[in-house]
Amino acid sequence: MTRSFSKEPVSRELIFSLINLGARSPSAGKTQGWSALVLEGDDVATYWDLTLPAHKRANFAWPHLLNAPVIILPFANPLAYVERYSEADKEHTGLGVGVDAWPTPYWTIDASFAVMTMLLAAQDAGLGSLFFAVFNGAAEVRTHFGVPSELELLGAIALGWPNDSAEATRDGRSAGRKRKDPADIAHFGHW
Repeated sequence: MTRSFSKEPVSRELIFSLINLGARSPSAGKTQGWSALVLEGDDVATYWDLTLPAHKRANFAWPHLLNAPVIILPFANPLAYVERYSEADKEHTGLGVGVDAWPTPYWTIDASFAVMTMLLAAQDAGLGSLFFAVFNGAAEVRTHFGVPSELELLGAIALGWPNDSAEATRDGRSAGRKRKDPADIAHFGHW
């Protein structure tokens, strides 16, 4: 994950290629019930004004994160899954009766697959990217950009060309945590 970006723009062609790859990630019933609000230029500045107002930026740990020329907001649509599973070939599942019929929210899973695919594709393209939560200002972002109320915001993806200068980079607080060993994750045959 990149937390320091240059201000160099990212072409629409490259953004579309990342989204195109995300659209090829797994999707329950091929519902593809996710979408992305792509912010560039002044819209990125507005996004930061809504989620990290100027008066809070003095102590912000990653000021070069705000240089990212693109912010992608991925949304999941639960109602798309209800509608898809109401169709004749999926009706037998009973999942078309409503969101509560789903034991697992596949709209979130599928949208997360798409996000991960886009993050990996960005890495392959030489871009930097950062997935992060939108804790502050989410309602204001939704209102300002006209996001339909039924869509669920997963988080945000900052996207751009990495700024690798020494004064611009530092590790996040969790960087020093040891990753789990595969033997601590995998349970073969029984728990």
